[in-house]
Amino acid sequence: MRALDTIAESIRLGYAHPTKIINTLIEVENDGGLGAVRRIERHLSLGSAALRDRQHPNIGIAQQWLNSTRAYLITQAERKQAV
Repeated sequence: MRALDTIAESIRLGYAHPTKIINTLIEVENDGGLGAVRRIERHLSLGSAALRDRQHPNIGIAQQWLNSTRAYLITQAERKQAV
């Protein structure tokens, strides 16, 4: 999955531009629906825990991706309920 490569590269570099995050999440949803976004959220949740356990210096970026993914899922769910 290309999105996971993008996320991993961002965490490795220690930087995540907000536009890159939202564009990646939109791409994931376009390619695989909200189920794919949920899978990304699951990977990020597990990965963030592992990075936290290892005291990785870029855990903040992983957490930024995780929080953004969760916010995206909530927003999309609210949009679908409003329709």
